[in-house]
Amino acid sequence: MDQDYERRLLRQINHQNLSERRLAKSGCASSSPLSVKSGDRFIPTRAGSNWSVNFHCANENCRSPNQNHKAKEAGSDTGKDAVAYAALLRNELLGAGIEAVADPHADGRRQALPAEGTHSLFRYTIHTKRVPCDSGNEVSPYSLSPLSNKSHKLLRSPRKPARKISKIPFKVLDAPELQDDFYLNLVDWSAGNLLSVGLGACVYLWSACTSQVTRLCDLSVDGDSVTSVCWNDRGSLVAVGTHKGYVQIWDAAGGRKLTSLEGHSARVGALAWNGDQLSSGRVILQGPGDPAEGAASSGHLTTSPPGGNDNKLLVWNSSSLLPVQQYSDHLAAVKAIAWSPHQHGLLASGGGTADRCLRFWNTLTGQALQSTDTGSQVCNLAWSKHANELVSTHGYSQNQILVWKYPSLTQVAKLTGHSYRVLYLAVSPDGEAIVTGAGDETLRFWNVFSKTRCTKESKSVLNLFTRIR
Repeated sequence: MDQDYERRLLRQINHQNLSERRLAKSGCASSSPLSVKSGDRFIPTRAGSNWSVNFHCANENCRSPNQNHKAKEAGSDTGKDAVAYAALLRNELLGAGIEAVADPHADGRRQALPAEGTHSLFRYTIHTKRVPCDSGNEVSPYSLSPLSNKSHKLLRSPRKPARKISKIPFKVLDAPELQDDFYLNLVDWSAGNLLSVGLGACVYLWSACTSQVTRLCDLSVDGDSVTSVCWNDRGSLVAVGTHKGYVQIWDAAGGRKLTSLEGHSARVGALAWNGDQLSSGRVILQGPGDPAEGAASSGHLTTSPPGGNDNKLLVWNSSSLLPVQQYSDHLAAVKAIAWSPHQHGLLASGGGTADRCLRFWNTLTGQALQSTDTGSQVCNLAWSKHANELVSTHGYSQNQILVWKYPSLTQVAKLTGHSYRVLYLAVSPDGEAIVTGAGDETLRFWNVFSKTRCTKESKSVLNLFTRIR
C-alpha cells in the first residue's frame, strides 16, 4: 500500500474516533447516526392504539356541532351495531373467533369486546399455525362469501330489539280546573280502565275504552271541593277526599254516594285502599310492604301544629298506633312513595324541592339501600308491574317524567311536555301506559313500559276532555 495513502486513511479514522468520543462526553451519542444500529425498516408500535376511538374523534372533528349532537342521540340505537361491526373486523383481520356480542346498553353499562393480547399488531414473522378442519372456522371452497364461519354465526346471532320509548304522549286531554297543588292526589286509574279526575268541586270518570266522560259527583252544593280520589282494588268504588275533611265512598257503576266519613279537621289530600280497608290523611300509601301486617307508608307532612313539615318517612302496621319505622334522610317534604311489587319490603320515596332525591329502603331490616339526586322536585313515583323499573314525575324546575331501571338507577327515558309541575300520576291496569297531570290543566298519556297500546285512540264526545292538537 502506498505510504502516503495509508497516512491519509489513518488520519481520517482518528478524526472520526475523536468526534465520537466528544459526542459521547456531551451525552449526544444516542442521537448520532453512527451509534444507532437499525434495520432497513421502521415499524411503529401500535399496541396501545384504539382505532375505534381515534376514528370516531376524526369524524367528529369533520362534523358540525349540530351533526355531532344528532350523532350522539342516535348512538343509543346504533351502539350494538357498532360493537357487532367491531367484532366482525376482529374476526376477519385478527381471527378473534367471536360468535356473539352482548348488548352494549345492558343495565346501563357498556359491554366492551374481549381485549386481545398486548402483542404488536405488525410482526416480522408470520404465524403459520393451521386451523383444524373441525374447528368450525374453515371456509368452504364453494362459498361465495368472503367471511369466515365465525363471522357468519355472529351475523346470524339473535338480536334483542332495541327498546324505544316515544318522547311524545299518544293522547293529550284537556282538564280544566286541575289544581296546581303539591299535596293533592286528583288522578287515579281503576282496574276497570276508568280514569277518575278531581276537577274543582266535581269528580269525572273517563273511559279509556270508549273515551266517554261522566260526572260522578258535584260538591259545590255543599260549598266543598275535591282534594283526592282513589279506586278500590276491584275498580267498583271510588273514595273521594274533600277540602272540609270528609271522605265519601261512591258506587262508580250506579253513580250514587254510599257513605260519608268524618274525623279529619283539615282537607284530605291522600287516600289508599288495602282490600276493604281505607286509609286517609295528607300523604299515605298502603301496599305490600308486609302483607301479613298490612303495612302502610306515610310521607309525614304535618306535625302537631297543622301545616308543619318534618320531612320524615314513617312505616306503620295495622296492629300498632305508632310507626314501626322512621326515616329522616330526606331534606324536604315526602309526597312520592311507592312499594315495589317485585321485591318484598322494598320502598321507594322522593323528596321535595330542597331534597330532590330518590331513596330506597329495605323496610324488613330498616336499612337505607341507595339514593340518587334527580335534579328537581319529586312529585310522584310508580313501579312497573312487569319489569324492575319505576317512573317518577317532577316539578321545580324541569317538570319532566323520568323512567328508571332498578337497581342500577340508570335513566331509561326522559319525557317532557308539561309546562307546570307534574303533580299527578297513575298507571294503566295493564301496566303498560301512564297518565300524568299538571297545573297546565292537561292530562297526558305515555307508553313507557311497553310499545303496545291497549286501547284505540278516539276523540271524546264531551268538551271537558277534548284532545289538544
